[in-house]
Amino acid sequence: MALVLSSLTFAQNKPYDESIDVVKQIQTAVTKAKAENKYVLAQVGGNWCPWCLKFAQYAQDTKAVKEIIDKNFVYIHVNWFREREKNQYVTDNLGNPGRFGFPVFVLLDGEGKIVHIQDSEYLEEGQGYSEKKVVRFLSKWTPEAVKTAKR
Repeated sequence: MALVLSSLTFAQNKPYDESIDVVKQIQTAVTKAKAENKYVLAQVGGNWCPWCLKFAQYAQDTKAVKEIIDKNFVYIHVNWFREREKNQYVTDNLGNPGRFGFPVFVLLDGEGKIVHIQDSEYLEEGQGYSEKKVVRFLSKWTPEAVKTAKR
């Protein structure tokens, strides 16, 4: 019974809001990240993507991952539309992330500049995500880790 309820909850969870103005969504996240000395973690994908939904749920349910995200990132879900023309802003301003498949993670600094683009395939393990790989990725790309590496 718990598996059925968990599956129903997961199926109802739609983290990508197709009605959001993507430009405003990203600008708002960048402004917030700058004010909080964080980076934006933009998960690009859609509710049509099973791996995108898996990661969104995984990021909420995996304590170590959630803690790193909450402390270091403004986490947003940027919708990738099936209609190519609707993705022009994302393609032009987020480094053409669709070339990696979905989900893809784009890290932006407080100025809106791309810090890193991460292909999610390298974070997978079996039919889900590897906590070790995800924690390592996030830990290596926090604002503090990047700042320290530049010294």
